[in-house]
Amino acid sequence: MSASAIEFRQVYKSFNHIPILAGMDLMIRSGETVTIIGGSGIGKSVTLKLIVGLLKPEAGQILIEGEDIVPLTEDQLIRIRKKIGMVFQSSALFDSLSVVENIAYPLREHTAMSESEIRERITETLHLVGLEGAEDKEPADLSGGMRKRVALARAIALTPRVILYDEPTTGLDPTNTEKINELIVDMTRKLEVTSVVVTHDMRSAFKISDRIGLLDKGKIIVVGTPREIECADLPLVRQFINGAMA
Repeated sequence: MSASAIEFRQVYKSFNHIPILAGMDLMIRSGETVTIIGGSGIGKSVTLKLIVGLLKPEAGQILIEGEDIVPLTEDQLIRIRKKIGMVFQSSALFDSLSVVENIAYPLREHTAMSESEIRERITETLHLVGLEGAEDKEPADLSGGMRKRVALARAIALTPRVILYDEPTTGLDPTNTEKINELIVDMTRKLEVTSVVVTHDMRSAFKISDRIGLLDKGKIIVVGTPREIECADLPLVRQFINGAMA
């Protein structure tokens, strides 16, 4: 777990001349789970979108497995995005498509797999997320926790090397929150992927993370193991741990 999977080097990103990231540095090792915490609107989701190339910074480098993706064109970014699966906060399922069709979508778009191979891959991914038998259900028929699982199944369908999670437990009850936390840990171990999570949920962060980074004023101001973060005496860290911030 020593090689760098993702690296931010002096990354600047602003919207309407308001800086969101202001010289952010962060190195994420291959195979680890790093959780980014911080206040609302501080740039956590922006960080994920930068990793997958949905946004571009004004300055700095973003390295994916050693390659700077900032100068890449949209066509060149397709190759990078195939390495990355993303689980959106809202799950972002296609409501008009069944579970099978949702998971099949990226396989049909980005591979030359036959329909029988696609079906086999869907069966594998649904088994991994514990949703065997849900193939023909519609998103509207699924609970919030099940929708998250389908979103994860779709994210891992292309066998990514990196999985990004945007607020994966938001809106879930404690039981489903625990199931999703266990699933994130399980996916990281079974698939040997690098995971980047943004969340407000400190209990989840402590459970799933190898390291936790606190984003504030455009920079990662502290990063460490859950134990190191728990023992940190920075006031902002203490506020998060004590649940004082949203």
